[in-house]
Amino acid sequence: MLTHTEENYIKTIYHLSGDTNKDVSTNGISDVLKTKPASVTDMLKKLSDKSYLNYIKYQGVTLTKKGKQEALQIIRKHRLWEVFLVEKLKFHWDEVHEIAEQLEHIQSNVLIDRLDEFLGNPSVDPHGDPIPDQKGEFISRKKYLLSDLPVGFKGKVVGMIETSPAFLQYLDRLSISPGAKIQIKERIEFDGSLEIVLQGKNTFVISHEVAKNLYVTD
Repeated sequence: MLTHTEENYIKTIYHLSGDTNKDVSTNGISDVLKTKPASVTDMLKKLSDKSYLNYIKYQGVTLTKKGKQEALQIIRKHRLWEVFLVEKLKFHWDEVHEIAEQLEHIQSNVLIDRLDEFLGNPSVDPHGDPIPDQKGEFISRKKYLLSDLPVGFKGKVVGMIETSPAFLQYLDRLSISPGAKIQIKERIEFDGSLEIVLQGKNTFVISHEVAKNLYVTD
């Protein structure tokens, strides 16, 4: 059984490695977890000995198949708890991340499977992120950053990179959430901000900073 700290390392490496399972540096992990590089190195050696990752000194680290599977199950628990907190306990989407961070360490697979069934086997969490199933598989879909798309694009919001309470509260003020229909009407050359049409009726400008944190699909 892994400790909470070990699980956090595995999850962090998964997020930093991206879809291609690229090498993750010790400093990168240190920055995210706010931990000294020497402490990170000690933990990487420990997890390598347990076969959760491939660690080569000075070359970075990648997850093994076992490590990736563990990371996906931690993520599954986190996102299912977020759905439960929002849908059943009526928490707001900007309140659930830290609570789910605690709940994701529950070890009972039976509980998580029943939670999944109770919620109707949701495929995405309240922020639009995909939820892995029991096997660690999830629906893959093409998504793009709104900031990278041309004027005239029409699609819908499917998620966001930034999920801090402050950012989510700002999106609430704009009525931007997963599923919202969005169109790029104009790009302001000066600062890259976008004039958008939301839900086919509300027109306003969002900054480049907001646009580069929104995932959309067509």
